[in-house]
Amino acid sequence: MDTQNNIEKKPSQSIDFYKIFKVFLSRWYWIVGCLIISLIIAKIHLFYTPPMYQTGASLKLEESSPNIGTGNQMSSQVYNYTDKIQAESFTIRSNAVVLNAVKTLDYKISYYLKGRVRTTELYPNVPFAIEIIKQDTLNFDRALYQVTAKDNLTFSLSLAEGKDEAKSYKYGQHINIGNMVFRIKDKIPNSGTYQFKFNSKEDFIGRAMGGLNVGEAARFTNVMSLSQTDANPDFAADVLNAIMKEYVSYDITQRRRSAKQTVDFIDNQLGFIDNEANKSGSNLADFQTRNKIVDLPSSTATTVGKLADLEKQKSDLNLQLLSIRNLEDQVNNNRNKIEIGLDLEGVLTSTLGPLVTQLNTMVSNRELKLSQFNSDSQPIRDLDKQIVNLKSAIKSNIRSLRERNQQTISYINNQISGVNNSISTIPAKQQNYVKLQTNFEVNNKVRSYLSEKKLEAEMNAAAIVPGASIVNPAYPSYYAISPVENTAYTSAAFLGVAAGFGLILLVRFLNPYIYDKETVEGLTNTPIIGVIRKFPEFIDKDSRQALSLAKPKSVFAESVRSVRTNLSFLAANKKSKTICVTSEVSGEGKSFVTVNLASTLALIDKKIILIAADLRKSKMHKAFGNNNKIGLSSYLSGQCTLEEAITHDEIHSLDFMPSGPVPPNPSELLHTEKMKELLATLAPLYDYVLVDTAPVGLVSDAIPLIRQSDVNLFVIRSGKSQLRAAAIPERLSREYGLSNLAIVLNAFGDDALHSNYYTTDYSRGGGNSTYYYSDYSGYAGSGYYDNDPKKWWEFWKKK
Repeated sequence: MDTQNNIEKKPSQSIDFYKIFKVFLSRWYWIVGCLIISLIIAKIHLFYTPPMYQTGASLKLEESSPNIGTGNQMSSQVYNYTDKIQAESFTIRSNAVVLNAVKTLDYKISYYLKGRVRTTELYPNVPFAIEIIKQDTLNFDRALYQVTAKDNLTFSLSLAEGKDEAKSYKYGQHINIGNMVFRIKDKIPNSGTYQFKFNSKEDFIGRAMGGLNVGEAARFTNVMSLSQTDANPDFAADVLNAIMKEYVSYDITQRRRSAKQTVDFIDNQLGFIDNEANKSGSNLADFQTRNKIVDLPSSTATTVGKLADLEKQKSDLNLQLLSIRNLEDQVNNNRNKIEIGLDLEGVLTSTLGPLVTQLNTMVSNRELKLSQFNSDSQPIRDLDKQIVNLKSAIKSNIRSLRERNQQTISYINNQISGVNNSISTIPAKQQNYVKLQTNFEVNNKVRSYLSEKKLEAEMNAAAIVPGASIVNPAYPSYYAISPVENTAYTSAAFLGVAAGFGLILLVRFLNPYIYDKETVEGLTNTPIIGVIRKFPEFIDKDSRQALSLAKPKSVFAESVRSVRTNLSFLAANKKSKTICVTSEVSGEGKSFVTVNLASTLALIDKKIILIAADLRKSKMHKAFGNNNKIGLSSYLSGQCTLEEAITHDEIHSLDFMPSGPVPPNPSELLHTEKMKELLATLAPLYDYVLVDTAPVGLVSDAIPLIRQSDVNLFVIRSGKSQLRAAAIPERLSREYGLSNLAIVLNAFGDDALHSNYYTTDYSRGGGNSTYYYSDYSGYAGSGYYDNDPKKWWEFWKKK
């Protein structure tokens, strides 16, 4: 073993793609199984899932004054279209619009046909008529009822999901259930079992809004695309058409609301002015009658007319001032949308109107973005900052407008004062007359002005047209959009194959065990002297088959011989070799390997003694049919002589020392000088002294034997030993200064699932290149081993 000193570099390993292919090929039936299961699940899903249908329609949003000219204007217009479509989508999906749309449908009773797998809604068909006689509009039972025709006169009625027994009723009989009274008028068809339930219009809001989608029909257009998805294609088309019609009606109602509010305000003002005008007219007529004044001089009449005009202008300006204050209050009170009164439309500055429009647009944008971002997010903060700056600019323009209005009023007041001064020069009786005449004419002119404004507002309201028009109505589409059979099966096949591959990778990932020599070579510098194949037959509890080496031409027997051959290179300078066999834990086959090595060495006429040095849990004596009453423990404790402890097996031509009775101090016995003397005594007498020890990972019994042996074999069992076991030989070598440790991989079964996908390349240096060994995989059918699988043509020849 001296040639193996100072091994530091692990062998070079490279990825073997053929091994990766074999990993998945070894468990092809997992992949096929997952594929079949996925397809079965897909079939069940298709069988039980009700189909969904989709219908589409489109609306065109009208522009009051479209301005599309230059390229920049085009970009602005496109942006406004997109923004407006997004804003109007919230209106279309509002509860008010959807609720009014549902009112137009036949929503009060839903009919269903119960099938073996699923229940189908019959809308718009009505298989039998139900008349609601009395119903609590808010608190009525919305349970699902089941009816079945019994004969021409009676039927049975029960709750569809209840345990109550069905009751019999006659056609036309009043049925009092669930805070309502109803009756079934028509005969129920005998073609199946029918169900029905009573609804309120609010019950359909979620259904209608859940399947409604709104978006742009295409870029650079003001056409809105709408779609409705539902399990009933007829309901989808009807509710979508109803929503579009209600939206158009709702839009024009909202547009006329502002004009109506103006008309209502003018009506209130006209009522007051009419009273004042009638009162001032009566006062003027009484004054003329009492003072017998027929008319004023022409100069005085001109002055009175001028005063009336000035008073009329002042009243107009006062109305404008009220509208200015109303606009300012809207801005100061942070109203979401700012409305400009009709009185201000002719006096707005060139910047105030666009600023208000821009502010309303920004507020709408903020509402849209709140559906995507939190109120504290950066986009909302940036938009809030822009809104604050825009409101500041609007307030500045409003102040300018108010100051201009007040300056005009001050100017008119000065003009009125001048006229009043000129009137003060005429006689007192004429002055009183002038005041009455002026009051009367001002009231008349204000009344005329308000009447004109009312007529103008009514004309504006009448001229308002809907802001949207239906381009394409919705029609039922009976082509199901989901589930799509081809897509479902394709997805299931993909997921099934992926699940099969994933299962293989998961099993490999969760595997903590060593399976092949490449894994061992990648984990340790300790050389491997051989790979023992899995025993081809059942091994009984006494392991007698292994001892007899049945089927000497089997792959198993050849793999044991390979280990025997490499043993001759270990401690080659010694005539007699003491070989210690150990492992990490029990159950890894150290005793099995020891027995097989002893048997193969005996076959080549080597003098062999096998010592069962596992004084705690040895079963090796059973393979030799020994009763284990006298053995190593007996000899070490001085209860027998060496000759008495050793038995000779004539059949296999080897000597055997059983472990003996379990002592109270097994570790101490193995650490004694007598144990060292025993090995020193036996070494010259035998070619090989094989010592089977206790596992080093569990107890320390084997340490003194390992330090005294010429060769130490560490057994790693494929599929049993964990990855940490590969590091133990190297650790033992480092801690005790050993250079005679080697690894035997036991029970290798060539399971490709857990095989390492690296191939060891000794040609690039490093690792153990002294011992040739093979795992004997891939040689089946070569004719050198028993039970080689026959070629397909050999089966054909037999036939």
